Amino acid sequence: MALSTTEHINLDTMGRVLAQVVVINRIDQAKAEDGLLSTDQVRAVELEDVLVDTGATTLCLPAETIVKLGLKLLREVQISTANGIGTARIFQDAKISLCGREGTFECLELPGGQNPLLGVIPMEALGLEPDRQNQRLRVLPISSTETYLTIL
Repeated sequence: MALSTTEHINLDTMGRVLAQVVVINRIDQAKAEDGLLSTDQVRAVELEDVLVDTGATTLCLPAETIVKLGLKLLREVQISTANGIGTARIFQDAKISLCGREGTFECLELPGGQNPLLGVIPMEALGLEPDRQNQRLRVLPISSTETYLTIL
């Protein structure tokens, strides 16, 4: 396909899918529901431009976001990255909300300053899939006649 002199393609963003994600400390939220914490004490962050990454397994957050949310350490794990094998910390009880869907997931701590990533496990669990052509997340159906949830 030939482009005229006024048309161009930004190769840096072509096929990239970004999402707005709210992350809440689920333990704080449960305490607020039980009356042990006021709702304004529930720690939460709204993240813009979270990269939808089918190469990432789970939700991946920068260390400073995890600290701000006060998430609890679950375990350390071996991970495979573009730079080779390394270790990372997994934190628990990160409730995410996006595209009208919510779920609670573990999250992996990213090394210093990296941008958050939305991996395949939360996308699958929430019935979301990347639409690279339109650069957005597609919400899969969850009605009584058609649903992405299956038991086979």
